[in-house]
Amino acid sequence: MKTLIGLTVANFKSFTRDRAALFWTFFFPVMFVLLFGVLFSGSGDSKVSVGWVDLDGTRASAGVRDAFNKVPLLKFQTGSLEDQKAAMQRGDVSAVIVIPKGLQDALVGVKTGQKRSTSIELYTDPSKTQTTQVVQGAVAQVLNGMNLALAGGSEAIAVNTLTLTSTNISTVAYLVPSILAMALMQLGIFAAVPLVQQREKGILKRMGATPLERWKLVASNILLRLVIAALDTVLIIGVGMAVFHIQIVGNVLQAAGFVFLGAGAFLSLGFMLASFLKTEEQATGVVQVVQMPLMFLSGIFFPFDFMPEFLRGVARLLPLTYLGDGLRQSMVNATQVAPIALDAVVLAGWLVVCLAISARTFRWE
Repeated sequence: MKTLIGLTVANFKSFTRDRAALFWTFFFPVMFVLLFGVLFSGSGDSKVSVGWVDLDGTRASAGVRDAFNKVPLLKFQTGSLEDQKAAMQRGDVSAVIVIPKGLQDALVGVKTGQKRSTSIELYTDPSKTQTTQVVQGAVAQVLNGMNLALAGGSEAIAVNTLTLTSTNISTVAYLVPSILAMALMQLGIFAAVPLVQQREKGILKRMGATPLERWKLVASNILLRLVIAALDTVLIIGVGMAVFHIQIVGNVLQAAGFVFLGAGAFLSLGFMLASFLKTEEQATGVVQVVQMPLMFLSGIFFPFDFMPEFLRGVARLLPLTYLGDGLRQSMVNATQVAPIALDAVVLAGWLVVCLAISARTFRWE
């Protein structure tokens, strides 16, 4: 174990001396997050869209609506409960307010001293923290004013908060896990370049001739890349949360599993490429050729449903499609491209197959 740790530290020092590797591993993904975040974070409308459902249809419910209309941050669209809930799941509205039947009778009871109370229903999406806070604050402000006027501050109208998760997420929330997937892909397949370089210069041959077991050399390289993958993950998610207020609302452990599974799958792909490439220049060119279709045909920069049908068939063959999908489902509860179990199985399949091929074909000289 001491030898393995020593090799990993030595590889890490070598990695940090490579300015190009540092740029492509850490700064390039962060530049993507900032660039696409700035481009797509603005909604073009400062108001929050809210569905309005009036089940009472009385003068009292109309008065409540008038009170809410005075809130400058909200704009309303009216419809049935089913329609507004469907609109919220599509992402057309950020919340739904439901005025219950019997509201006017309850308020009459409060005024006559019978102390009857009622509550409105508020549907919010826990994955959209900012808009939820805006709507909840506005509802609390309006109801506090109405309760003060109706019952001297007593709770004549309460709010019953319910959750309804939208299947539509913001563009930035879609891009952050997708760019993380891209960074893990690049980290893995670009591992082919230093391996080919070390073979071309005879470093691998000399190291293979030492008493040091070869599995330790391979394991130290894998461990290095996994540590870098963890650092890259923290950096990319940290920027997304700090700058664009992305909220991780999914399963954190599941997301971590996809980070390491994806890093392992693409690292094994990088080892497999290194097995067949002879020169550093050849390795650099092939890696660039491999990464381009992975980046632009796997749906990491735009939703999978936006792709033409014939390109979807190509995308379903690419491992990056399943890594991006698994991370989005795990981190932000995005609409799935495939079942999350299938995402994991496909990535594990790529890892096993590429590792088996590289184990049989890798050359030390």
